[in-house]
Parts: sequence; structure tokens; C-alpha cells
Amino acid sequence: MALSEIDRQLLQRCLEGKSEAWQAFVDRFVGLVYHVIQQAAQARSVNLSPEDMEDLCSLVFVEILRDDYALLRRFRRKASLATYLAVVARRIVVRQLLRRKARAKTSLPAQVPDDSPPPEERIADREEVQRLLQQLEGTEAEVVRMFHLEGKSYREISSATGIAENSLGPLLARARKRLRQAAEKTN
Repeated sequence: MALSEIDRQLLQRCLEGKSEAWQAFVDRFVGLVYHVIQQAAQARSVNLSPEDMEDLCSLVFVEILRDDYALLRRFRRKASLATYLAVVARRIVVRQLLRRKARAKTSLPAQVPDDSPPPEERIADREEVQRLLQQLEGTEAEVVRMFHLEGKSYREISSATGIAENSLGPLLARARKRLRQAAEKTN
């Protein structure tokens, strides 16, 4: 199947950085990515929680965004965009599932004592997170604050901010990356 005119235009708009193009791209292909995740997990007999599904979906879209849409720039346009994205998503998801499986084999037994930090440390950590949040811009900082500090769901954040639910995962992933980089600079 050849590249459709709709997908060609959408791809071009994304690569040119047109406003609303990324949102349209995510809206168009989020169902495909979820389907690929389900199929890959099912083929490997892996049970995924809804949160795991969201994380993997976000990871796929973050990888597509990486290096100014490098994956989309490599698309040769000789097949349908959906076919290309299914292959890309499958590779990313399978890689992640294999990493999780390897970590599970080397992880500690389930009966590990609770070593969560005492309340004083959590308060200090919260203060550190709030300090790092100052490194982020308006909406991004607000979404991170709502998700990580207030414990709100994607649906609640979407209602409060007007950002589509399926855009929150990639937004949070980018923000976490920036926070990690800011934390590394201070250490």
C-alpha cells in the first residue's frame, strides 16, 4: 500500500513544525501504537497494566520526536505511514519488553523490606522536585506538578489544562528528561 495523500500532508506538516501537526499525528496513530503494544505483549505472554501501556505508548511517541523527528525523516515513503509506524513501534516495544524481562530476572525477591524514605526525606525530596520544576516552562511544569506531586490522572490533567490525554505521556517524558538533566547539572 502506498503513502496516502492525507498521511503525506500530515508527515510534511510535522517535519515542517506546523502548529497542531504533532497533535493531529498523535491523534491519528495512537490507536495503532496501542494495538502494536498489545500484540507484542500478547506474543511474549506479558501482562501489561494500563499504566504500562501508557508508558510504552509515550515512549514510542518520544522516540518518534527524538532528534527533530529523525525516525520520520528516515521514512522512504514507499509504503504506508501506518505500516512504517507499526514496524517502528513494534521494535521499540519489543526492546522495552526484553529490557523489563531482563531486569525482572535480576531483581530482588518480592519480599523485600520497605525501605521507603522517612517523611523528613520525602519532604526534602519534594522541595528538590519543586526547585527543579522551576527549570520547566508554564504548562509543562504544571502538568508535571499535577501528575507527580498531586497524583492526578491523565484524565484529570486533561480536563484541567485542555491538553489531550494522549499528549500528556510524551509531554511528561520530555519534562522528566529535562528534570534529569537539570538534576545532573546540580550534582
